[in-house]
Amino acid sequence: MTDITSLCVLCGSRKGDDPAYEETARRLGRMMAERRIRLIYGGGGIGLMGVLAETVLAAGGEVTGVIPDFLMKYEVGDPGLTDLHIVGSMHDRKNRMFEMADGFVVLPGGLGTLDETFEIVTWKQLQLHAKPIVVVDVGGYWQPLKALLDATVAGGFAHPAVTELFTVVGSVDDVFRALAEAPEPQEIVLTSHL
Repeated sequence: MTDITSLCVLCGSRKGDDPAYEETARRLGRMMAERRIRLIYGGGGIGLMGVLAETVLAAGGEVTGVIPDFLMKYEVGDPGLTDLHIVGSMHDRKNRMFEMADGFVVLPGGLGTLDETFEIVTWKQLQLHAKPIVVVDVGGYWQPLKALLDATVAGGFAHPAVTELFTVVGSVDDVFRALAEAPEPQEIVLTSHL
């Protein structure tokens, strides 16, 4: 694994009901700034996205936001970032964030976070990248995702090695170790059904 100089963090445009979600975003932001890791994220100034970006900047870090033009008014695109890229579509957003990131961290979020997470994991399954993906399971938030993936394997729709495409950690304190220790994706996750 190469050194991580930028991380794409996928998270909610809402803060969620549990205060632990916001504290996790703040802790991750401080840790990234301390390590001089640039934040790549969805460009919004609200929710966990806004908390994370604000924290990284306040701690002296750099932040690159990527937001589709039509979401600028809804997600209150943050013009105070180090860089703000305004793109034409959600697909452009995901692709640009992917290109700029050395790895991915997933915090709690809604449908957009789920969409981004599934796409980046699927791209890894398809051998389009080998970047580490770490899911932070704050208070058990992502247990249903793990259960869904287990059901996909149990139902015969995926090889058991798909569980290695991302790492689930219980605390943000384990993120950087998990990024460093993430296994390379096995080719069998792509070819087992052929």
